[in-house]
Amino acid sequence: MLPHSTNAHTMSAVLQAAILAGITLMATLAVGSQQARANDLIVRYDQSQILRLPRPVTELIIGNPSIADVNIQAANLLVITGKTFGLTNIIALDSDRNVIQDQRVVVQRDEQRMVNLHKGAARQSFTCTPNCQPTITIGDDPNYFDLISKHSSAKTKFSDSGSEEAPGGAQ
Repeated sequence: MLPHSTNAHTMSAVLQAAILAGITLMATLAVGSQQARANDLIVRYDQSQILRLPRPVTELIIGNPSIADVNIQAANLLVITGKTFGLTNIIALDSDRNVIQDQRVVVQRDEQRMVNLHKGAARQSFTCTPNCQPTITIGDDPNYFDLISKHSSAKTKFSDSGSEEAPGGAQ
């Protein structure tokens, strides 16, 4: 009876090791698919990046417009803004509809200036440069997210109304 239980124990250990190896491989592949490559354009969440093209662009195709937004600033100058975390691409076409550039864009969080406060499962995000100010990031606690969004909107409305009443009729 002892050899049978030892054999079953050995099989169980081998099976556990194989499952662990499989999970590790899957996790590595998942992380590797989201990591930036040398020629990727890295854009931080809620920030913009400039992309200069070798010739004028007339049409843009955005792989996933919910991840990044693109504006043409000049004939060969694009401004890409990170809207949410993820990976997409931007294809720039010339007037003959030839591809000027097919650029992968990786939108990432700016980890150097971010601090997360965890209260149980709830997360609150702060930008610290060097003083910490509340900010909202996808994945924050919904109550915190709503509160900071409300304050941010009120501040924007206050700023907008102040610029409309600028002295001398300037706007």
